[in-house]
Amino acid sequence: MTEQLGKIEKPEAEQFKGGKKLYLVPLIFSGEDTPPEYKERCHRYWQQVAEQLANLEEKIGKVNRVYHESISLSGEEGMKLAEKINQSCYQIAKSKCDNEATFEAFEDRELLEEIIDWERCLLLGFVTVKVASKVSEFYTETSKKRYEFMVSRITETLKDNEAGLLFISEGHRLQFPKDIEVFSISPPGLDEIHRWLRDEASKEKETREKETREEETREEEGKQEQPKEEEPREEESKGEEPRETEEKK
Repeated sequence: MTEQLGKIEKPEAEQFKGGKKLYLVPLIFSGEDTPPEYKERCHRYWQQVAEQLANLEEKIGKVNRVYHESISLSGEEGMKLAEKINQSCYQIAKSKCDNEATFEAFEDRELLEEIIDWERCLLLGFVTVKVASKVSEFYTETSKKRYEFMVSRITETLKDNEAGLLFISEGHRLQFPKDIEVFSISPPGLDEIHRWLRDEASKEKETREKETREEETREEEGKQEQPKEEEPREEESKGEEPRETEEKK
């Protein structure tokens, strides 16, 4: 069961103080080439995540374990990888670890590398349906094993009356055990990012369609302006004049 943060009131929060808890944070990335307006939204999103996490810790319990998708190392080594992957995540994770939380290895390195390879294959595309089906089958099988390993890491490391913090991509397929209460952190900034991405995708689609229409118009105009080929004229016969076959007498 996943609880929405905004629905948790103080009296209700008391019942969650015991047992295992997991605070789930969607991973959002922004790079150096990211448009300023998107960077601004990402910055606001991570600020809101930090605020909601602080609220959860106050009501239900502080973070004891930190997990991060794509990281197969624990402790300081894992933190260094988190810093390279996402600075915003790292800052939040560091603040929790500075407050006695433990950074846990979350991935099996071999499965992680294998799933990356299968994803690359899928992106390349295929000529035959048979090969596409086979690669898709391998990808699905590896994904299942990977998710099972992730869940086992949480189950093995998260103790009773502890709270874990998980950074993971949206659309994941993790099936958490029933004895873990999952709290999904979804601040308003996440909706803003989704809306911005949809708007940009819509603009790009409109631009492509406009360019296609303009190209078709140019091609059509080019056909109309092209001069028609002149029909070949029949040349007059240049055969020799018939000779007289009879002599005049």
